[in-house]
Amino acid sequence: MSKPRIFIDGHAGTTGLRIREWLASRDDLDLWTLAESERKSESARKKAIALSDLTVLCLPDEAAVAAAGWAEEAGARLIDASSSHRVSEGWVYGLPELNPSQRESIREARCVTNPGCYGSAFVALVRPLIDSKLLKTDAALSIHGLSGYSGGGKTLIERWESPDGKRLSLPFEAPYALERIHKHIPEMHQYSGLRNAPQFVPAVGPFKCGMRVEVPLHQSFLKSGSDPEKSGEQIQQALADRYHDEPFLGVAAYQGFKPVDDFQLDPTSLNDTNRMELHVLPNQGGHVVLVALLDNLGKGASGVAIQSLNLMLGLGEATGLPA
Repeated sequence: MSKPRIFIDGHAGTTGLRIREWLASRDDLDLWTLAESERKSESARKKAIALSDLTVLCLPDEAAVAAAGWAEEAGARLIDASSSHRVSEGWVYGLPELNPSQRESIREARCVTNPGCYGSAFVALVRPLIDSKLLKTDAALSIHGLSGYSGGGKTLIERWESPDGKRLSLPFEAPYALERIHKHIPEMHQYSGLRNAPQFVPAVGPFKCGMRVEVPLHQSFLKSGSDPEKSGEQIQQALADRYHDEPFLGVAAYQGFKPVDDFQLDPTSLNDTNRMELHVLPNQGGHVVLVALLDNLGKGASGVAIQSLNLMLGLGEATGLPA
């Protein structure tokens, strides 16, 4: 029996490199990448997409749109790791943990759009609270996201690692994109179940990989009539109920009003894994802070793409993924 042929279009980028690394040791797949001389050849890429059982696009947005068009012409299956198709009609959102039927949708899909790192974290935190009616759908939420500089690809990596820039010696995080609508906002809005698009305040820290996403919930956004002292416990239970069987998405034990330890929310703590860990931190005023930790290149990009790849090929979802 022949092995499924997997083509990575854009294998030299940060996401593509991690996917290639995690797939390299698998003997159940035929991993196909183009030689350096053909890597940017349109004809070679078109042929590879048409002849592969599944293509993973790890390209800039504009290039991903073009490659998706070639795949449509060939009737080929693909996963797009860019932000081009995350809310596009006809594309399945590649977050298996989104809802109980999402895995089946991914299995049957021809085109799967990989969730964004910030987007998947926000949706994983908020969607169960909307579904369980603990959070009002008209809540106007804000998000503070902190990522390692690898989240910006080669350009940002070079910028932060340049000795002339002195960014790696910064004793603080650097906010960015505050003046524009960030590309993760549409998916955050569409898949969270919120009526209002959230406000997003992203930042880059002086570390290469890792991510922490914080979502403050004012008590006025929470279920009317809830006991303020019970809000955190109810939210933690809703998340635990939703994700209790998930191999890659865990909910930290509820600690009540116990102060947060200085090292508890380390954004690099899950680096080199495909895990996401959710925390629920209550406040005595009835407010709650939700926190997600993940590797922006693991569960935030390459790892979740491999989850979808496995599902689309009828393989075990966790095959080849580090926990």
